[in-house]
Amino acid sequence: MTRTSAPVDAPVAGAWEGLVTTALLGTDRRTPPDTAPGQDAPVALLDAAALETVRRRAGLRPARAAQRPRPAPEDRRPPLPAAAARRLAMLLADRPGASGGGRRGTAPDLMELLPQWLAAANARGFAPPPQLLPALLDAARGRTDLRPAALEFAGPRALWLARLNPDWRFALRAAPGGGAALPRPEDDDTTRRLWQEGLFAERVALLSALRSREPAAARELLASTWTTERAEDRLMFLDSLRTGLGPDDEPFLEQALDDRSRNVRATAAELLSTLPGSALAERMAVRAAACVAIDHTRTGRTAGTPAPMIAVEAPHECDPGMERDGVVPKAPAGRGERSWWFGQLMEAAPLGTWSRRLGGRTPREIVALPVADDWQRELHAAWCRAAVRQGDAEWSRALLGEPSAPEAGGPGAVSLAERAKLLGTLGAAERAEWVAGFIATHGLSEAFQLLGVCAVPWAPPLGRAVVDALNIARDAGSYPWSFSGVMGLAERCLDPSESGRLDALLAVPDEPEDASPGAGGYWAEAFQRLVTTLRLRAAMIEELGPAENGNPA
Repeated sequence: MTRTSAPVDAPVAGAWEGLVTTALLGTDRRTPPDTAPGQDAPVALLDAAALETVRRRAGLRPARAAQRPRPAPEDRRPPLPAAAARRLAMLLADRPGASGGGRRGTAPDLMELLPQWLAAANARGFAPPPQLLPALLDAARGRTDLRPAALEFAGPRALWLARLNPDWRFALRAAPGGGAALPRPEDDDTTRRLWQEGLFAERVALLSALRSREPAAARELLASTWTTERAEDRLMFLDSLRTGLGPDDEPFLEQALDDRSRNVRATAAELLSTLPGSALAERMAVRAAACVAIDHTRTGRTAGTPAPMIAVEAPHECDPGMERDGVVPKAPAGRGERSWWFGQLMEAAPLGTWSRRLGGRTPREIVALPVADDWQRELHAAWCRAAVRQGDAEWSRALLGEPSAPEAGGPGAVSLAERAKLLGTLGAAERAEWVAGFIATHGLSEAFQLLGVCAVPWAPPLGRAVVDALNIARDAGSYPWSFSGVMGLAERCLDPSESGRLDALLAVPDEPEDASPGAGGYWAEAFQRLVTTLRLRAAMIEELGPAENGNPA
């Protein structure tokens, strides 16, 4: 039988996608390139697919003869255990199915386990099998959330491959200096030359690396060329000062408040407001304190009885000093100017201001005070933003309130998004305990956003709360597909040791009369997939062996 081979001199753009389309349509309707219709077309399609598969697996694309590339650098990390290498190959070979509202079945979603596998492998310091690097880079190319962990695991050989294949150029952009080695800490001349002559990506990487080990040296390097930088570059460079931010950075940031760029001024003001002892923070405290006071003359919660109440007097203008300190004068559409200025002042003022200003009260007591003239929402929302910006756990607790509060609104938090940000200021154990209490009282309908900020694997109280709530929803005959997001999170975040508690949920439950049709079968499938995924995660960790710090990642 005569076979028609695909050309081998150079790759054709989109060749693989074209072959896939031909296979789906059938060779009767579409033939491979340079192939006539007939009985040889299916064989030609297979030949072309085999050749293209080799091309896709190769690190270097076929091209005209040229100078040979330098050998790949050595990766000195220990190789993966054989079982873990096989597991990685399985995870990379998995392709997610088409999205839709249909059932997912009982098989685990392997691609969703890849981030967790990479984190565990990186915690143990393993090097990848060289033959899996192309597939690993392809996976990272398709999912930006995978890139940091995937490139850390892939190591120096990934950058070597990225210089040979334009599909993987993202690795060069993501790596410090495009994969170029950064100067040694003691090599001041090379550092200064790279800062003055390097590409923008190299300079950002240099500044970030230097800031993490020598904050003062990084700031001085930035100051040496600050006035000659472009506005957009100044903004990016200034953002690097978030790492290791301290009082010594204040003079430089104060100068940046007079920058020509409004975005640079706003970033400098934000950084200064996170330093409670800075001059800007003190100026904002004075302005904010002038807007808020205790009023003892108004009627409180007990009818006819005067009780302490917070009175608000928003600023009547945005003067040049406020604008220099980062207050944006123009309010967004639909927002009053005075409330807009007021919110910015409250957000930037140190939270320690309010105990002194409001009679020595604690944050919890302050948040519990009534606020006059419908200013409570604006005031509490600004305090939420300030607590997140300043990382103040005590204020976050006060604004969150008890998780069992009616409607879970808390005394200050006004949205789920704000509650999630406030939770981020708390320690992992406290965060999990609060969300577990929220779920126990209010169920899972509003918990998805809160679960996303909890440390993985979930602490036992949180895991039990999620499983119990899912069980209650199942027994109630609730619409099962509305819990698919939480189920997906549980597959990735529940502690694998919880799998034993789920065995009783694998049977198809009796459906109440008012249950959604087919709900029982869906729930059984979902719990079977959850158990299977948890056991698979446990096997993955066991294959990798113990981490050096004892944390299984």
